[in-house]
Amino acid sequence: MIDTKQRILDTAEQLFGAEGYDATSLRHIITQAGVNLAAIHYHFGSKEELLDELILRRAGPVNEKRMALLDQLEAKAGGGPVEIERVLEAFLAPMAEVADRKPEFVRVMGRMHAEGMMPVIVRRHFGLVIERFVGAMRRALPDLPEQELLWRVHFMTGAMAHTMCIPPNLVPIAADPAPFRDRIARLIAFLSGGFRAPLPQPEQIEVSQ
Repeated sequence: MIDTKQRILDTAEQLFGAEGYDATSLRHIITQAGVNLAAIHYHFGSKEELLDELILRRAGPVNEKRMALLDQLEAKAGGGPVEIERVLEAFLAPMAEVADRKPEFVRVMGRMHAEGMMPVIVRRHFGLVIERFVGAMRRALPDLPEQELLWRVHFMTGAMAHTMCIPPNLVPIAADPAPFRDRIARLIAFLSGGFRAPLPQPEQIEVSQ
């Protein structure tokens, strides 16, 4: 039997994913979960804390797996750099595993992205992990200037959000709803090429008049 706290989390996950965070009231959650408002305040305190725990429930194990995989890779490398493909795989594959098992959480994160809440969520729940992985990327690509590395990490996060949260609708692949693990395999191949790409030369870009 699902206890009250888990029932609230499951209900909030479903509603946040379907309707968005702003559009979902605590009253809506307690009605759907069949609990009273006191239960929300007892277990979470507020709607914001409820969202935090909902994200931590899924993201916590993902982050632990990411760190464990990177630890293994770095130990195997014996102090040397880990190839960028392996760093990306350690970062992205655990996320794909959870997404294939819990697509409702993917919908929540898509809503958070659309509502502009991701910067706060990333700082709160993913900051230390991202810092660790950026360090591994820096060691994997020692000739890449720091500012350029950070730009490419920025592009990576956008591609990751698009791959995970937005249905493919700009090109005719919608008839091929690949599992998240297959999407991530494609994304790793794409990103590894991007991280290794030559430095840009903006002054050489000509715009046709």
